[in-house]
Amino acid sequence: MSESALMMQQGDRVKVCRSVVVFTHPEHRGQPFDMEGQEGEVLQLLNDWKGRPISPTLPVLVAFGRFRAHFREDELSAA
Repeated sequence: MSESALMMQQGDRVKVCRSVVVFTHPEHRGQPFDMEGQEGEVLQLLNDWKGRPISPTLPVLVAFGRFRAHFREDELSAA
């Protein structure tokens, strides 16, 4: 895990610092929407499952109001 992931904790405010296109945003459903610049709150860091360590591809779950999305650590920065 990277150093930024170790410093990131549940409840931290983060900003999407890289271009990440999603098609599931509720206001732009089915349309490409770039999340770069959006700010949200870390809901969960996925690093274990039932007590066993895991290595997910997109380990950081971030909430943007009612919308939630998974990100890599290098796509986020502190807000």
